[in-house]
Amino acid sequence: MRKKIIIFIVIIVMCFAGYKLFFKKRPQTPVAHAVPVLVAKAVQKTMPVQINQIGTVEAIKSIIIYSRVMGQLKNIHFQEGQDVNREDMLFTIDPKPFEDKLRAAEAKYSQSLAQLQFNESQAKRYQFLFEKGAVSKADYENQITLAKTQEAIVKADKAELDNAKTNLSYCFIKAPVSGKTGQYGVREGTMVKENDTKLTVINQIAPVYVRFSVAEKELPVVRERLNKGHLKTLVSAPGLKEKTQEGTLTFIDNTVDPQTGMILLKATFSNKDRLLWPGQFVNVTLKLFDEPDAIVVPNEAVQIAQDTYYTFVVKPDNKVEYRAIAVSRTIGNETVITKGIKPGEIVVTDGHLKLRDGFTVEIRDSISPKTLNNSKIEPVKKNQ
Repeated sequence: MRKKIIIFIVIIVMCFAGYKLFFKKRPQTPVAHAVPVLVAKAVQKTMPVQINQIGTVEAIKSIIIYSRVMGQLKNIHFQEGQDVNREDMLFTIDPKPFEDKLRAAEAKYSQSLAQLQFNESQAKRYQFLFEKGAVSKADYENQITLAKTQEAIVKADKAELDNAKTNLSYCFIKAPVSGKTGQYGVREGTMVKENDTKLTVINQIAPVYVRFSVAEKELPVVRERLNKGHLKTLVSAPGLKEKTQEGTLTFIDNTVDPQTGMILLKATFSNKDRLLWPGQFVNVTLKLFDEPDAIVVPNEAVQIAQDTYYTFVVKPDNKVEYRAIAVSRTIGNETVITKGIKPGEIVVTDGHLKLRDGFTVEIRDSISPKTLNNSKIEPVKKNQ
């Protein structure tokens, strides 16, 4: 009897444990609170269609100054980096050896010229005597030959004299263009060789070129717009974004690079304030035309998935809708949308990581990091 009572008690305990295990009250799923977000309205307005590239500033003229005669550099007439005008004196090569050669050439030419005058007078006398029968024809023709030979010698000496004058003028090196000088290639007292020793470089930097390349697929619209008028080109240098320079597209290369599929373009800028410097990298914006009625949202509203762009649109009931979108281009802080958003719709600009399709949101003026970190909502997943 006692054994049966023990078995009965064990059965009751097991039944009670099973009841507690299978029929205990499960905790309710916590209700998610509204997710705090910042929003903006999609607007419709005119937006430019443009090409953005990295370009390089290029001097419109860059002249390397060489000596055209061999000699000792006697004087430098400018400071490194100085602005010079055309025909300003730059360098002086010691002229004394060339002055000596010039005097020698002048003396030789004077001697040849005097000899020519004598030979011509002799030829005239022999002509008179030959007509009177006083000299032979051979003597007369010999005098004519001597005069013509001397005439050729005079021409050669005259050329030698002109060359000596030219070489002397090469001792005084002047600026071929107006521009800014570079550093000295040599110092005073150095022996320089003709057409070999680089003395300095003059860059004309007002105006300047900015060269950049665009993809060949963009070439047709660039040429079409250029044929209709000037294409405005804007550049800004790193650190000087607020000082944008405006120029005009002036050159399209005649060949597309077959290795890169890019074509070279150049724009001309007045550069009166000298903000653009040869060799400098700049941001280039080539403005093609204006697109009316473009749908625009802030850049922060556009999110990137693995294979698409998306955003969250806030519906009138304060629930969000996951929306795949098509992006045309980004201009400054705005993105042009071609598909997926209508003008006037409200898009989320902050708080995306805590959203999923259908979640309720609370629109705020600002979101603190603490508010977002305390939210238990999972981030959006692909295909949602």
